[in-house]
Amino acid sequence: MMRGLRLMIFIPSLLILTNLQETSSHGDHPLSRIAIHEATLALTPLAYVKASPSILGLTTGQNSEWVTVEYSTPIPSVDDWIGVFSPANFSASTCPSENPRAYPPLLCSAPIKFQYANYSSPQYKDTGKGSLKLQMINQRSDFSFALFTGGFLNPKLVAVSNKVAFSNPNAPAYPRLAQGKKWDEMTVTWTSGYGISEAEPFVEWGPKGGVPIHSPAGTLTFERSSMCGAPARTVGWRDPGYIHTSFLKELWPNTVYVVLPYWPDSWYAYKLGHRLFNCTYIWSKEYQFKAPPYPGQDSVQRVVIFGDMGKGEVDGSSEYNDFQPGSLNTTKQLIQDLKNIDIVFHIGDICYANGYLSQWDQFTAQIEPIASSVPYMIASGNHERDWPGTGSFYGNMDSGGECGVLAQTMFYAPTENREKFWYSTGYGMFRFCIADTEHDWREGTEQYKFIEHCLASVDRHKQPWLIFLAHRVLGYSSDFSYAIEGSFEEPMGRESLQKLWQKYKVDIAMFGHVHNYERTCPIYQNICTSKEKHSYKGNLNGTIQVAAGGAGASLSPFTTLQTAWSLYKDYDHGFVKLTAFDHSNLLFEYKKSRDGKVYDSFTISRDYRDILACTVGSCPSTTLAS
Repeated sequence: MMRGLRLMIFIPSLLILTNLQETSSHGDHPLSRIAIHEATLALTPLAYVKASPSILGLTTGQNSEWVTVEYSTPIPSVDDWIGVFSPANFSASTCPSENPRAYPPLLCSAPIKFQYANYSSPQYKDTGKGSLKLQMINQRSDFSFALFTGGFLNPKLVAVSNKVAFSNPNAPAYPRLAQGKKWDEMTVTWTSGYGISEAEPFVEWGPKGGVPIHSPAGTLTFERSSMCGAPARTVGWRDPGYIHTSFLKELWPNTVYVVLPYWPDSWYAYKLGHRLFNCTYIWSKEYQFKAPPYPGQDSVQRVVIFGDMGKGEVDGSSEYNDFQPGSLNTTKQLIQDLKNIDIVFHIGDICYANGYLSQWDQFTAQIEPIASSVPYMIASGNHERDWPGTGSFYGNMDSGGECGVLAQTMFYAPTENREKFWYSTGYGMFRFCIADTEHDWREGTEQYKFIEHCLASVDRHKQPWLIFLAHRVLGYSSDFSYAIEGSFEEPMGRESLQKLWQKYKVDIAMFGHVHNYERTCPIYQNICTSKEKHSYKGNLNGTIQVAAGGAGASLSPFTTLQTAWSLYKDYDHGFVKLTAFDHSNLLFEYKKSRDGKVYDSFTISRDYRDILACTVGSCPSTTLAS
């Protein structure tokens, strides 16, 4: 859906105005609702907004805290709302040319979150008094809270609060682990307010009894001009700070790395640090992770896979369709089961910031307990990458002007080229080939050649479990959107790739994009290669196709058509977990986010030599007999 929005927001003596176009398959982004054609300043002497505490994060490493906002106005209405702005003050110098005004000073950013004034104060309309509890995270600047009356269509600014800030807004925050390019390498990416002209970033880690290792970190950032369009370059822009990545190398297989005041036997340490040029140190709080197993190592290995999770606000603010219950429930289930998870794959549509950059901080804060403990690997989705004229395969505007910059910078992946976001990675007995559906994957393309090399180069004796991952459905789906096209897939999705899946005996191909769960039979050329549904033995003779895009975003309906290859469908939020017990036994589980219980499952039992057997579509063109 195309929408042209003309956006204005008032705050004391501050005004923004922009023409904003945005597409979204999930309705308007909540921040884009604040599209005000005519706004007026109506500061009221008897109105006030007070926020406390004013100083946050007094404990080292504390990057989130609850703030109580109290407010009052003599003329309340049911559609009054509180907007959270950061930085608290803006100057005319921050306004891009896309937001022209005849007079300064100007505010050039949408609020980072909002809530209705009567959300937790049902008597607000009668009394004019209310309060909210809002969770704030460290986002490298201060905050102010503004009370607006008149709703979103004709807002009038009534009052603005005192400033609230973290004690050290520049502190390192939200570490994201990822697999490196070698099996014994882990990367740590985090965000801070320290540029390389201010401090040296590093990670401190090391074995018990030894001298801690300091691994330096590289630093990236980007400017407003790096964005490709509105709202990312206009009202959605927010300074991203600095993103640091350090490489921890030569890890011992399956060793747990943990930060503790005193390290017990067999445990290791890691924490984030910045050495200021006055020789003082800024430290993060303590984190832990486990090193990956050696390729082919025979140990229990557990993988979680999902797509389209998005972010939710635990305080109920800025509600975005069904993201709150879905996203937060998925996150909660993963945290509760973290001791039984070794690696996570989030296969596209990461946080649905759609050009509102503040949302990336809020997402990395949400997943911090997970991503700081296990590798959090991502794939590129349409809401990260797509923008006209930027080289994306699809010319839509789903990224809100981000055109891949945020995802490719905020998260590390072992790609050869960040702009070509396809890569391979292994984890013990697993090999994963991750495609980028926002670039051409068809036969003869650069990506197709990568996919074939990834599948062909696997040593199935060491890594018998071969998994293909991508965002858009390049296999089979009964989602309504695909069914009405008559394809049951992304157009041209599987035509080239299914020959590779069959030839190299891919066990499971898993996708997001459609916000539901579906599992097919082992399939090749629209034909089920097995009548079994839950207990597979020997060679599958086809590839099981799974849609797992229901981790948080608003759910997608299925077609009423009954397809012969669909074994299980679920219109609910959930995620997939794979458990490799050894080289011969794999367990697949689909769990609902609401309760963490298993609703669909199957097992594969076989000897690796079964994979070497010739099947339809995988036989060599000539044999000794011929």
